[in-house]
Amino acid sequence: MLKRFFLVCSGVDLNLVRECSDGEQTKYAGIGATVFFTALMAFIASGYALYTVFDNPYTAIGFGLIWGLLIFNLDRFIVSTLRKKDDKFAEFLQATPRIILAVIIAIVISKPLELKIFEKEINQVLLEQKNELTLSNKTQIAQQFTPEIEQITQDITELKAEVTAKEVAVNDLYETYIAEAEGRKGTELIGKGPVYKEKREKHDTALQELQTLRTENSEKIAAKELAIANLIEKQKEQEANTQPIIDGFDGLMARVNALGELPWLPSFFIFLLFLAIETSPIFAKLFTSKGEYDLKLQDAEDAVKTWVEQKVHQRKTLLETDTSLNNKVYTDIAEEEDAYNYKRKKARELMQLQADAFFNLQKKQF
Repeated sequence: MLKRFFLVCSGVDLNLVRECSDGEQTKYAGIGATVFFTALMAFIASGYALYTVFDNPYTAIGFGLIWGLLIFNLDRFIVSTLRKKDDKFAEFLQATPRIILAVIIAIVISKPLELKIFEKEINQVLLEQKNELTLSNKTQIAQQFTPEIEQITQDITELKAEVTAKEVAVNDLYETYIAEAEGRKGTELIGKGPVYKEKREKHDTALQELQTLRTENSEKIAAKELAIANLIEKQKEQEANTQPIIDGFDGLMARVNALGELPWLPSFFIFLLFLAIETSPIFAKLFTSKGEYDLKLQDAEDAVKTWVEQKVHQRKTLLETDTSLNNKVYTDIAEEEDAYNYKRKKARELMQLQADAFFNLQKKQF
């Protein structure tokens, strides 16, 4: 049962191969097994690759099964259409397009499995790339908010500086009227005279202005600090909203690019392995001599070809004979006097009808 299944996979004529020896059947069963297991590996590889894209096992298995069947059909077609020839160079030339196709299939099959085999190394590369993307993302977002935050911070500094300058002025006025009362400056008269009162009034007025300025600027500073807090909150919110995109940077293309960052030699050896598996059925047929099955298949094809050529030759001969007979018949008829007179009579009648019709047409125009 298993041998029959592998023979079906090899694409041979079952009725023809049953008439061959066990060794010949075993050879083609081995080729069919290679075709089957190559398709199985294609199914596994494509299933994993599609799982990284859709993140759904059922979808990955469905599309992977379709891809595996496609590879199976292609390999089976390649092997079954490769015919043995007496000239090895002509045989290799015939197999060249199929070998190229096998190389393409090997690349497609091996790449997803490389992603799985080097998954840990790829995850490390992706982690580094995600960290770089996170830093770059934060920098770009900060560039949107930093200028406004800096401007508001500068406004707060200016408001605080304004209060500080007013405090210095009030302190200077306080020192002035105290020095006047002590007789150290101004009139240098000890006591609270008119000059003292005037300077005290200036200080009190400035002190009132300072208190008002403190209240107003405190409110402005609080509002601006709240604006800064809101901007920082928006910045963090935007970072949080964009971070899942970076965290999801784990698709098929990202993994393939990350695989390209790793040393190429291990991936190349895996590709060579699948290339050997994919091309082994083709080279098995190329390097083996004509077997019993090949001879019987060629004999059957030659028999059909000969039969078709005979049918074509018969139809061609029949056509030539029929054409020759028709030419002879019409030649004999052309030489008969009765046929000539009848044809002449009808031609005369036709010319008379044409002349009458032309005359009536000319007559209507006048």
